[in-house]
Amino acid sequence: MSEEILRLESLSKSFGGIRAVNDVSLSLKKGEIVGLIGPNGAGKTTLVNVITGVHPADAGTVHFMGENVTRQRPYQAARRGLCRTFQIVQPFPENSVLDNVAAGAVFGGAVPSLKQARERAMDLLEFVGLQDVASQPASALTLPNRKRLELAKSLAMKPKVLMLDEVNAGLSSGEIDGALDLIRRIAEQGVTILIIEHLMKVVLGVSERIVVLDRGAVIAEGPPMEVVKDERVIEAYLGSKYAQRLKEKTHG
Repeated sequence: MSEEILRLESLSKSFGGIRAVNDVSLSLKKGEIVGLIGPNGAGKTTLVNVITGVHPADAGTVHFMGENVTRQRPYQAARRGLCRTFQIVQPFPENSVLDNVAAGAVFGGAVPSLKQARERAMDLLEFVGLQDVASQPASALTLPNRKRLELAKSLAMKPKVLMLDEVNAGLSSGEIDGALDLIRRIAEQGVTILIIEHLMKVVLGVSERIVVLDRGAVIAEGPPMEVVKDERVIEAYLGSKYAQRLKEKTHG
């Protein structure tokens, strides 16, 4: 049985009177790819922000590699190998693509010198297919290439767990296929991946397990094809009227 690397126990976070994360418990195993899905406003990004220390938890605990890291700061999370991408890609626009990735290596404490950071950055740019634009300013990149840059920056921190927040948003079907291939190759290196997605093609294409959030709470968890047939999941995504019609059609 695979080794557990990340465990959340009864994690909660509120903003004002809104419970954005509501008593969430789940665990991730080493090398696993888990899809985290749910309607807009379900609390997916907030959950990642709590895990990585951007927002302090109101209740519950985060355990990473057996250590209680609930009160960690974002830089501590990154240096432990608990890394994430951001839904809105914001590279350092005037810096080169190479230096953007090197900055990730330095921030994550993955290398002892700037020279080694740049060497690691070039290796990662080759891995994600951006070696030919290494010297260009990040502002010159297309959206698909900015997404690849975001991946390379996260990988530069030598993640043990990598949380991908809608890394495929805005990509074409062909570009998504390339991104899925990259995600699989990252997992093959032993990195655990939690992928936040709206695109079911992506979730079903790479996830070994799916967790569904609605109104901050886990409403379903399990193998992809079982979860997508769950009536609670269908209702959360498509509404109660559609769920009822589907139920009638299935059982009628």
